[in-house]
Amino acid sequence: MRILQICNKAPYPPNDGSSIAIYNMGMGFISNSVELHVMTINTKKHFKKDSEVPQEYRTKANYESVYENTDVNAFGAIRNLFSSQSYFVSRFYFKNFENKLIEKLKSNTFDVIQLEGLFVATYIPIIRKYSKAKIALRAHNIEYLIWERHLKNETSFLKRLYLNLQTKRLKKFELRTINELDTIVTITDFDKNFFEKLGCKKPIYTCITGVNVEAYRKKTDTITKPKTIFHFASMDWMPNVEAVDWFLNNCWKNILKQAPDAKFILAGRYMPQRFMKLKGPNINVVESVKDSKMFYNENQIMIVPLLSGSGLRIKIIEGFAYGKAIVSTSVGAEGINCTHGKNICIADSAADFTKAVVEILKDETKRQTLEQGALNFAESELDNKKVVTGLVNFYKSNLNA
Repeated sequence: MRILQICNKAPYPPNDGSSIAIYNMGMGFISNSVELHVMTINTKKHFKKDSEVPQEYRTKANYESVYENTDVNAFGAIRNLFSSQSYFVSRFYFKNFENKLIEKLKSNTFDVIQLEGLFVATYIPIIRKYSKAKIALRAHNIEYLIWERHLKNETSFLKRLYLNLQTKRLKKFELRTINELDTIVTITDFDKNFFEKLGCKKPIYTCITGVNVEAYRKKTDTITKPKTIFHFASMDWMPNVEAVDWFLNNCWKNILKQAPDAKFILAGRYMPQRFMKLKGPNINVVESVKDSKMFYNENQIMIVPLLSGSGLRIKIIEGFAYGKAIVSTSVGAEGINCTHGKNICIADSAADFTKAVVEILKDETKRQTLEQGALNFAESELDNKKVVTGLVNFYKSNLNA
């Protein structure tokens, strides 16, 4: 089988949720003897040097990247008002990338072309023109749903007005796209059911993002710091900023009252300056985590207080693989077949979230039970090769690929 992955950001190094999802999927294809080709927009914002991509991956993935600037800017946002397109999508269309894609399609025959996310679906007409391959959308999220959820919490009138327009355009594009494809690959059953309710008539397959569980289980010499609570995520994604604000404003002070020796570690790339200015003996802000494994191993309790968003939180998947005690909202754990009290704690109100964190801080047995439950869950449900084998078999049987 020959598969082309088209990506809206470079997958290596896999240092944020979407790049981990893309890279791990590619490695899963390779381990299942798929002839893989990867074409990616290498964005200015998330630029990654080709020279730093391991030669083995470049060769096995037939890796090719095209530098483009997808940054949001005032001029582009205002100019977009006079078009019918969603600015969320139009930022990812580039003539240069299109030309490179045409070259790739003319010189290769593919069985499946897998679009990594909605934003590269803008190239579907070109793919149909130059290839007979089946087109699969790997839906990392239901994109318009993220913004609809966010709008409920947006307080700025002007931002709300503009985002409401863009969300309606995005929804229209997403709904049109789902029936222009041959199949959709969702990351969660929640998203699968959602697409079916939207009227999608194409076959849909759920394929959670897998991980190399064995690699995560290899221990380091890191000593775990007691009473540490951590949030680790890319902080250029609006739902993550919203989540941290909610936790700080509604939970953190009450946690400190009951556990004065607790420490909150806030970490992630593109950290907003206002978070960098947080001061106090019980708060540590880390903008750049140089070694993810060391970071996970040296901190105890993982929190995922998301209020909006869609799809799968890859950092939770990593949290399971590292065997962390995790406290999450329902939105944060959405789409993961985990069990409250067995391998994760689910809490949606500020009071319940605070209570769950405090209980784990004070009850070592409960923390250890959650940690072991997380490890067991990762081993049984998240092994990357097994996860991707299921998708490859689906392509063969449902798409005649």
